[in-house]
Amino acid sequence: MKKVYLSLFGFALLCRLNAYAQTAPDSSKHSFSLAVPVKSDSSNYNSRKLHVDEINLISSYYSQNGDHSAVTGGIGTEQVTDVSNGLDLKLAWLGNNRNKNTLSFGLGIDHHTSASSAYVTTTGLGKKDGTRIYPSLDWTVENAKSGNTFGLGTYYSGEYNYKSLGADMHFSIKTDDKNGEFSAKLQGYFDHVTLIYPSEFVTTLTTAPAGSTYITTASGNVVLSSSGGTTSAAGLATSPRNTYTAAFSYSQIINSRLQVMLLADVVTQHGYLSLPFHRVYFTNGKDTIEHLPSSRFKLPLGLRANYFLGDNIILKSYYRYYIDNWGSHSNTANLEIVYKISPFFSISPFYRYYTQSASKYFAPYEEHAPTDTYYTSNYEYAQFQSSFFGAGIRIAPPRGVLGWQSLHDLELRYGHYSQTTGLVSDVVSVGFGFK
Repeated sequence: MKKVYLSLFGFALLCRLNAYAQTAPDSSKHSFSLAVPVKSDSSNYNSRKLHVDEINLISSYYSQNGDHSAVTGGIGTEQVTDVSNGLDLKLAWLGNNRNKNTLSFGLGIDHHTSASSAYVTTTGLGKKDGTRIYPSLDWTVENAKSGNTFGLGTYYSGEYNYKSLGADMHFSIKTDDKNGEFSAKLQGYFDHVTLIYPSEFVTTLTTAPAGSTYITTASGNVVLSSSGGTTSAAGLATSPRNTYTAAFSYSQIINSRLQVMLLADVVTQHGYLSLPFHRVYFTNGKDTIEHLPSSRFKLPLGLRANYFLGDNIILKSYYRYYIDNWGSHSNTANLEIVYKISPFFSISPFYRYYTQSASKYFAPYEEHAPTDTYYTSNYEYAQFQSSFFGAGIRIAPPRGVLGWQSLHDLELRYGHYSQTTGLVSDVVSVGFGFK
């Protein structure tokens, strides 16, 4: 396991912002929370200008290995490493009606290496690493009397072969006694995928008069994208992919010990849902590229339950059932036990079990028939079971971590993931919370 990488620039920026936060009068205090709905009370707020409310910095290192790469048709290395750094800044102010406004700005930067991406070319000299940048901006206003909220958000994610722009509208409504809350979020993501082909096919690219892009492979002509694709500045074709999500939840405080939440998402995708550098090998030994339908429907349904088992133990459980119209369904069960060794120090072991059925479009290396309409050997769509377990440590002393009062909490987490396909990974993260 390699060491955690922490962005010095991000940490320096956070310190500068936190220095400003210390000058803001009456900085709000933070208490241990499980995100349970509580009664809204703005009586302690005084109207004031924009101030820094919260700053969070998270850095993580991820490493995985396996031998079912989609780039080489379901065989070959899945070795990937990823270094991720994220900064979340929350600004707050009170409006004329004493409604609390929160403006959240997020910035994430990931740098990843992938051994299998080298084999987009037959020589193994393809691009082996990349950087993804994903800023976000969200505005939320909370009604001082009812506790109801309304907000708008926008996101961007970009790397060398993928660009995504998103937006959302979200709101929540509390019950009269403030013990229940209904929330909804409507999201749209508008992506463009750069069509990077395996090198052995590039010289045979042609464009049909109707506007559809084709590629000639050992198995014949395969349609890649219908009309609607564009051409990038570098001359590579790009294809759109749109995702629309409606997410709903209802949380309820049953009593002083138990809180439950019901969740349901409705997701539709349209556009080019394949990746052209994912190879597929047929039973006759000939190869082509991944070809999947241009639409997909997903329906995840979930249940969360948090139970306070005495003063020192909190049980956090989660179950989700998922189904889509590509023939796959899955079950997820997760349990995390938060044990408070002291009021300011806790440890949280966790375990997650996952099982899924295979998509009707999936087959392993050289098991697709040449007559198949759709085909992929990406093991993301295979049948498998997985386990993810680890633990977290959280420190939140009243006088700040290491005596630094503004550094409210420090959290370390480690997790190990294993899949019945042979894929294994490890992730370690560190988070700093400033108030």
